[in-house]
Amino acid sequence: MTKSKASTTAPDTNRPASEPAAEAPATPRPSIVIAAPTDTPSRGGGSMAARAAAGRPNMPPSFAVRSPGRPGFAEGQNPAPRPPAAKIELKAGDHVVYPTHGVGMVQGIETIEAAGHALQMVVVTFEENRMTLRVPVTKVATAGLRKLFTPKEFEQAIDTLKGRARIKRTMWSRRAQEYEAKINSGDPIQIAEVVRDLQRNAGQPDQSFSERQIYEQALERLAAEYAAIEKIDRVEASDRLVAFAKSSA
Repeated sequence: MTKSKASTTAPDTNRPASEPAAEAPATPRPSIVIAAPTDTPSRGGGSMAARAAAGRPNMPPSFAVRSPGRPGFAEGQNPAPRPPAAKIELKAGDHVVYPTHGVGMVQGIETIEAAGHALQMVVVTFEENRMTLRVPVTKVATAGLRKLFTPKEFEQAIDTLKGRARIKRTMWSRRAQEYEAKINSGDPIQIAEVVRDLQRNAGQPDQSFSERQIYEQALERLAAEYAAIEKIDRVEASDRLVAFAKSSA
């Protein structure tokens, strides 16, 4: 009589041991909100993401843990609302300034149909470059379209021309970008800074072609607004501005 051997099976070493089920937390988890970028410093030193990761090592660094009801929690997350832009009333014949095109004249308000909606557009013409610009009435302030400076406001630009040149010791290519940004801002004070800084070398043999171009562009922009304010021609306005700039030398 043969004895039957009990069959034995070797344990599968390749199968991982089952993990125990996670227990439910005894207290509710705090809420999770997206924090500031990792390079944003916090009051306690270090980035907010780094501090959050230090407090909870299993939490991704792009999240921060905040407890519900914490004082100042909502205020820290929502920025203060911006004040509404001032409404600008324009009519035909008004001189206006558009940042990238300079001084133009309002031809009127026209209504056009777009996607079944009626849109009111401010029509502005620029005589110098022979172009017409249409800006929605509701977007006039945000587009940067503005009225001329008053004579008193423009005095700040003249005072800037009379000031001392401030030339940074950087490469010309970088300074040229900064000068062009100031010109395209449409701000007479910033444009006056460009004229003031480049006036010293205006017409000199060592002045580069690009430097001369930027200088003339800034002077033309500034003279166009000054001529419209003083009701003189642009040539006379340009001569006056150059005299102001030279008076500081």
